[in-house]
Amino acid sequence: MSYLMMDLAGLTISALEAEQLQHPQVGGIILFSRNFENKSQLIELVKDVRHICPGLLIAVDHEGGRVQRFREGFSLIPAMGDILPAAKGDLTLAKQWAKECGFLMAIELLACDIDLSFAPVLDVNGISEVIGKRSFSALAEEVSALAEHFIIGMNEAGMAAVGKHFPGHGSVAADSHVAMPVDPRSKEQVEAFDMLPFKQLIDQKHLQGVMPAHVVYSNIDPNPAGFSTYWLQTILRQQLGFDGVIFSDDLGMKGASFAGDYLGRAKAALDAGCNMILVCNDPVGVNALLTEFDWPMAEPTHTALSLTGNSAQTLQALEQQTRWQTAQQLAIDITRIAQLT
Repeated sequence: MSYLMMDLAGLTISALEAEQLQHPQVGGIILFSRNFENKSQLIELVKDVRHICPGLLIAVDHEGGRVQRFREGFSLIPAMGDILPAAKGDLTLAKQWAKECGFLMAIELLACDIDLSFAPVLDVNGISEVIGKRSFSALAEEVSALAEHFIIGMNEAGMAAVGKHFPGHGSVAADSHVAMPVDPRSKEQVEAFDMLPFKQLIDQKHLQGVMPAHVVYSNIDPNPAGFSTYWLQTILRQQLGFDGVIFSDDLGMKGASFAGDYLGRAKAALDAGCNMILVCNDPVGVNALLTEFDWPMAEPTHTALSLTGNSAQTLQALEQQTRWQTAQQLAIDITRIAQLT
């Protein structure tokens, strides 16, 4: 079965949203800053979601740097691109710092019963307007090494990892939130550079989920990666052997508009191979998919609901108060060094 991940309009759940959350095709929610007033309110909101539908996957974009939805009462996670420079280029030290940042990010979310942050970003930093310091590095091998350790930290807290944006968003300038990025490079160029972190981390069994890019690689396939059977089936599933969950990026983004309305976008993403599709900031689109869309009923082979937080691992990690405090100070130090340089 394929699933929809929807969002919520505010700090509490409306009557309509409560009804929608119980729809059999809704598999999760994604939270945003508008859903957050303070930590106590957030915990109550998550409890209410769990009461209405206990099995939902609860997610957020909480990478660090400028992409962190919850701030007051949470540690400020540094931008991933600041870690290696703060370590003065010492990759061994930076890998240790990345691991602690991954642990810190994950444990603070899991402590609020939030299952998943869509992280880490595996894009190699190039000319992209929307990636920048969200990337660990401008070198593919450094992205792989630092992301691996960030994921180890996440896993030690009890959180699965979702790498994005496959096969790589860093080498095209346009922002897929507001435009349709087109990358004209060859298959050989993309595979040897942008795709390398995905390949290495999949080989190492570090990725439980992948989110494809709303980017057209025009000399390889005419469809954006998230709507492409070539990228999701031929390359990701078959060539790379990825056996985890494929999440679409937000179907409300400009980069998804080629497929028409939400019904067309959902069909294209699911036909291409996405297991869970995201619709954010558009309640009309959510309603259309829950009332008008003909959802495929095939038995799931890759279920997103398996990525809920590992509660036993989290309880064990929560006992590591010293590690948590040390990681909090590390995050502060990395951000401070970045501000001084």
